[in-house]
Amino acid sequence: MISTRWLERRKEHWDRLERLLDQTRRHGIRGLSRSELRELSLLYRQSAADLSVLREDSASQQLAHYLNQLLARAHNTIYAGRKSSAGGILRFYRDTYPQIFRQTFRFTATAFVLFAAGAVLGTVLTAVRPEFMHRVLGPNMVETIEQHKMWTESIVSIKPVASSGIMTNNLSVAFMAFAMGITAGLGTAYMLIFNGLMLGVIAMACWLSDMSLPLWSFVAPHGVLELPAIFIAGGAGLMIARGLLFPGVLKRRDSLAQSGALAVRLLLGVIPMLVVAGVIEGFLSPSRLPVSTKFIFAGVMAALLVSYLLSNFSHQRNNPSL
Repeated sequence: MISTRWLERRKEHWDRLERLLDQTRRHGIRGLSRSELRELSLLYRQSAADLSVLREDSASQQLAHYLNQLLARAHNTIYAGRKSSAGGILRFYRDTYPQIFRQTFRFTATAFVLFAAGAVLGTVLTAVRPEFMHRVLGPNMVETIEQHKMWTESIVSIKPVASSGIMTNNLSVAFMAFAMGITAGLGTAYMLIFNGLMLGVIAMACWLSDMSLPLWSFVAPHGVLELPAIFIAGGAGLMIARGLLFPGVLKRRDSLAQSGALAVRLLLGVIPMLVVAGVIEGFLSPSRLPVSTKFIFAGVMAALLVSYLLSNFSHQRNNPSL
């Protein structure tokens, strides 16, 4: 149990840190004197240590959330002035991004649940009422499936063009799922559920026509990257919604700004994932490689992604706030 005296003493430092951050928001980092810059850096490190203490006390979780948000503001302020470099970008994707993903995993998990709910709904509706797939997929696509053909065969002859178009489309979906978080998450939830429903309808339509193996051998190689990327982007949108709807002890504007800053960093990680997925979908997924080869490739890519996102635990423990 943390004593009230300790909290009162430490809260003076947190208030001072917040005042310095408010000052930088109004006048920029150059508005601080040299001594204030040193003070800002010191308060940031001290508050990070305080956050570790608060996290150990179950009765102080609201304060821990407040301090974590304050530290996120401080981190963005301190490091915003650093010039980007190839080394900095490499460190972000190598070290920082896996930490951000794990810190915000509950939002990605929620996005996955929404997508999965849509997939289950689409599967059940198509199984119970097969005519539903005609309304969702259209008669041409349903006819192609019933003829035991893959609608993706046309990609093979235009691989470079198809790959570019696929990347553009996937990035558009990801950014839209992220941006729609500003609608209190309703737009993000709709996109996740709708895309899940589409996959469920297609999966059941292919199953009814004995086309499941061609479908999943096509989806698996790129889907192990594309689908997690969509979940992460959706999670970033839900994070914006949380900052908007549940500001806690912060002003709503500050809460939204802090959630948005972290959500943008989370979103940045899906860009290379979707680029690679687009190349795979344009070249490898529709190819005539053996089905077993495609599934093995998908397994390897999934293992690499999981290993990357779960890497660097020790560094996270030494840096309690991002």
